[in-house]
Amino acid sequence: MKRLLAAAATGGAVLLLSACGTDTVDQNDLEDQVKASLTESVGQAPKDIDCPDELEAEEGATTTCVLTADDDSTIDVEVEVSGVDDDRVDLDIQVADEVN
Repeated sequence: MKRLLAAAATGGAVLLLSACGTDTVDQNDLEDQVKASLTESVGQAPKDIDCPDELEAEEGATTTCVLTADDDSTIDVEVEVSGVDDDRVDLDIQVADEVN
């Protein structure tokens, strides 16, 4: 968990929407992208990422996912859509400063 806290500001990620004309990011795709982004940033994969629902694919839309570490502690991960261009969704992913 210390490594995850050290990388509290993880930066961005890019998701491509899978279906033409869709205006949401699928919950499973979102979880996979958050996990991949954190793994790349920190060098260690979280045990689990749980996002509550799909995310609107519009700039400014937000959701809070929950990261579970190997020691079963949890921490919130804020995800915000920072831009949308056709089927490309840019995400800003930020890990909270403190565990839950």
